[in-house]
Amino acid sequence: MKIEIFDTTLRDGEQGAGVEFSTHDKLRVIHALDSLGVSYIEAGMITDERSAAFFESLRDVKLQNARLAVFTQTCKASEAAEDNRLLTLAASAPVPVAVIYGKAWLYQVTDVLGTSAEENLRIIGESIRYLRNAGKEVIFDAEHFFDGYADSPEYAMSVIRTAYKNGASRVVLCDTNGGMLPDVVGLITTAVTEKFQSIGIHCHNDMGMAEASTVSAVLSGATQVHGTISGVGERCGNANLNTLIPVLQLKLGFDCIGDKISSLTRTARLVNEAANLSFNESEPFVGGYAFTHKAGAHIDGVRKAPRSFEHISPETVGNARNILISGLSGRSAIADKMNAYLRENEIEYSKDDSRVLRALELIKEREAAGYDYEDAGASLSLLIDEALRRRQHYFSLLSLKVIVDENATEASTVEDKNYFTASAIIKISVDGKEYLTAGEGNGPINAIDEALRRALTRFYPAIASMHLTDYRVRVLDSNATASNVRVSIESTDGKSVWRTIGVSSDVINASWQALCDSVEYMLGKEQAK
Repeated sequence: MKIEIFDTTLRDGEQGAGVEFSTHDKLRVIHALDSLGVSYIEAGMITDERSAAFFESLRDVKLQNARLAVFTQTCKASEAAEDNRLLTLAASAPVPVAVIYGKAWLYQVTDVLGTSAEENLRIIGESIRYLRNAGKEVIFDAEHFFDGYADSPEYAMSVIRTAYKNGASRVVLCDTNGGMLPDVVGLITTAVTEKFQSIGIHCHNDMGMAEASTVSAVLSGATQVHGTISGVGERCGNANLNTLIPVLQLKLGFDCIGDKISSLTRTARLVNEAANLSFNESEPFVGGYAFTHKAGAHIDGVRKAPRSFEHISPETVGNARNILISGLSGRSAIADKMNAYLRENEIEYSKDDSRVLRALELIKEREAAGYDYEDAGASLSLLIDEALRRRQHYFSLLSLKVIVDENATEASTVEDKNYFTASAIIKISVDGKEYLTAGEGNGPINAIDEALRRALTRFYPAIASMHLTDYRVRVLDSNATASNVRVSIESTDGKSVWRTIGVSSDVINASWQALCDSVEYMLGKEQAK
C-alpha cells in the first residue's frame, strides 16, 4: 500500500527556533527531498507580498517525484475569498498545490476566530473552492482536529465533509497541540476513515509521541503522512520523517519512497546543514550513533551476527556501522577497525599483525595522555595510518603567531564585550614551497582556522568546501589554568562529517592538533578519490 510522504520542513519546520533557510538553501532542500522520493514538498507559507515573491523563484523548478505546495489560511469571517489578499497570492503562486488550514475545534472557532460554527464552515468551503477554481489541487489541514473531535465529533466531521464537498483532494487530521496519546489518535482516525478516504495525519511532538501517533493513524487508515526532516518545527517540533519513513516502509511494509530510502541519511544531513543546525547523532536510523557499538560483548556479537545488535542493516538507510575503539579494546576490535578503514585500498591485516599491536599501544599511550577516540573517528584513522607507517603529511607548519584584540572597554553592550577579534599569521610549507598569509576571526581559533584554510587553498582547492560545524573544549583535570584540555572539532565538506581531537595544556595547541587532523583527513579522502 502506498503512503504519501508530505514534507513540511520548509514551512512548519522553519517555524522551529533556530531554523532558518536562505533562498539558495531552500532550493537545495527541495531538490534533495525530490531525489529522496517524497510525494509533496510544502515550500513555504504566504504571509505577505515578500513571502509570495519566493514562489516566483520556483516557477522554472523541474522535479521528478514531488509536487510543490504553498501554504496559506482561509479568508476571514464576513469576507469573500476573492477579497482576501493572501488567498489571491496563493492562487497565483506558480506551484500546483495549495494547502489551506481551518479550525475543526468549536472552542477555537468561538474563542479565537470569534465567529459562529456556520460561518467557519462557510469560510473553509469558500476558500477551498476559490483555490480549486484557480486550478490548484487543494489539501485541507483540519487544525486542532483531535481536540475538536473530543469536544464535538459531529462538528469536527462536518468540517471534513465541507472540505471534500468544495473540492479538497485530501483532508489532514492535525494534532496541532501535540497533546494526544497514540491510541486516541488511532481510535479517532479509524472513526474518520470509516466515512472518508484520502485522509492525512499531521502530528506535533509536544509529548514526544508524534511518530507513535502518526504510525497509529496510518495503521487506522491514514494514507498521507506529514512531517519534517529531523522533526524540526514549532515548540517541540513535528513528526520526524527520518524515523517515520523507515518504520512505515521497513517495519510495516508500506511503500513510502521505495529504494530511494538508501539516500535517507545523506538527505537528513544535507537538510540539517542547510538549516544551519548541528546534526543530532543520536537520531534513530540516520544518526552517527544509530549503529555504533562500544561494549565488548556488543562488538563481538555484531561481528559474528549483525542481527544480534542491529535491527536493520545500516546500509538500508544509507548509514554505516561504527565500532568505538578505546584502550580497553581487544586486538580483534582493532583489527576490524583497521580492516574496515583499509578495505578501500585492498589491504588486509590479521589481528596478530605486529602493526595491529603497535596501533593498540599507540591508542593506550594517547588515551593515557587524555585523548579519547570514541567520537573522533578521523583522528583514529590517522593514528592507524601512523601505526602502519603510511600516514601522509600534506603540509608543514613553519611559524604561527596569534594576536588577540582584547580592548573591549569601548564596547557598548555586554554582547560586544564578549566579542574579541583575533588575527593569525601563518607560514606553511607544501612540497618545499613556502607560503605566508593571515586570517581574522572571532577569537584565536577562528582566526587560525581562517588563516590555515586560506594558505592551503592555494595548494589544495578542495579545502574551500570544508568548514567547521562544531568546536568543544573539555578540561581534563583540576589544575586550574594549567589544566590539560581536550579539543574536539567536527568538520564537513557538505557531503560527509568527521571528528578530530587534540590534547594539550594550551588550548590553542590542542585546537591546532585537532584542526590539522581535520584538514589532513579530508585531503586524504580527496587523494583516495
